[in-house]
Amino acid sequence: MSLPPLVLASSSIGRRELLRRLGIVFVWKAPDIDETPLPDEQARDLVLRLSREKAEQVAGDHPGAVVVASDQVADLNGRIFGKPGNRDTAMGQLLAMRGKTVHFHNGLTVLALHRQTPHITTERITVTVDYRQTDEAEIGRYLDREQPWACAGSLQSEALGITMVNRIHNDDPSALIGLPLIALSRRLRSLGYPVP
Repeated sequence: MSLPPLVLASSSIGRRELLRRLGIVFVWKAPDIDETPLPDEQARDLVLRLSREKAEQVAGDHPGAVVVASDQVADLNGRIFGKPGNRDTAMGQLLAMRGKTVHFHNGLTVLALHRQTPHITTERITVTVDYRQTDEAEIGRYLDREQPWACAGSLQSEALGITMVNRIHNDDPSALIGLPLIALSRRLRSLGYPVP
């Protein structure tokens, strides 16, 4: 039996690179949704809602496919930090987080509507990061070199951003980069994909 096509609902190059690690052929499509938090919406709920909305929107253009979507935000004592978009916002985020503990929440949705019984799973994977006490000059050097404008909380941990932290507490290193591969591998295996 042939497997349905796999679609990554994301514009993120980093998420594409992570998914390639699994050795499965896939295509990607950037979802177009409003990522603004709802009034009083907590970060842990926001990522679940957004990952599901991304998957559902892209699934509409790919009937019969399995769609994977992920969303990530940083949570500092209830304050949500998404993608900064520019240097000034990134500087503000990192100044606020220095010396503090921040939770990076990832929402992961796998949507398979091709089955007789549709399969939809959404789960949250959280990574806790202890930031180091940095000064503005250090942060500026990091921002000028990496330009992490598309990274939640301005943390590009797979590159120089790792120097901004003291410790990372998690069960899946790929989750901090933005696509939790351990959880995703488990979901894809359950759908029959040949993930080692």
